[in-house]
Amino acid sequence: MRKTEYPLALRDLVVQLRQMPGIGPRSAERIALWMVQARQDQPEQIARAISETRKGVHPCILCGYFTTNELCDICSDSSRAAEQLCVVEQPTDILPLEKTGAFRGRYHSLGGRISPLDHIGPEDLRITELLDRVEKEKFSEIIFALAADVEGEATTNYLVDLLKDKPVVLSRIARGLPAGAGLESADELTLQQALSGRTKL
Repeated sequence: MRKTEYPLALRDLVVQLRQMPGIGPRSAERIALWMVQARQDQPEQIARAISETRKGVHPCILCGYFTTNELCDICSDSSRAAEQLCVVEQPTDILPLEKTGAFRGRYHSLGGRISPLDHIGPEDLRITELLDRVEKEKFSEIIFALAADVEGEATTNYLVDLLKDKPVVLSRIARGLPAGAGLESADELTLQQALSGRTKL
């Protein structure tokens, strides 16, 4: 007896939706069925928005953040502190820092971090662009805001080694206990970083 399945086009849509991060088999199937059964034109509007975003949004030529112009809103803002640069791994790391309102300088996204296991070396990152900016823009401080893991530390150390002879202060964001957390819930590395990064009262 032949097994009943969805039409090929619908099955293919499910397969394509499953490639999206966080979308499992059941979610992909539900979304695909909704698209087929929707009475209004929401699926077409979504498809149009995806197409327009893919065509219009690209990395800022300076920092790597998302923009529809040559420069993003941050890089084109003349009121920001041009002497400070915060280096992050991904462009998605910029928005959380911006939301704090604590930093009003410039950013530079590396586009990843050094990870030999994933075959990602320094040449795969936006390090040359960073060095060019340091030469041209004459920053007084470069703040590293990379992940507190092995790859993040290795990338930070690599960059510090490249920049240590430049006339610029090199620093990294403080690490330690999250707000509202107790010592009993912290791992050894977090406690070590909290102690080494302590501030004077």
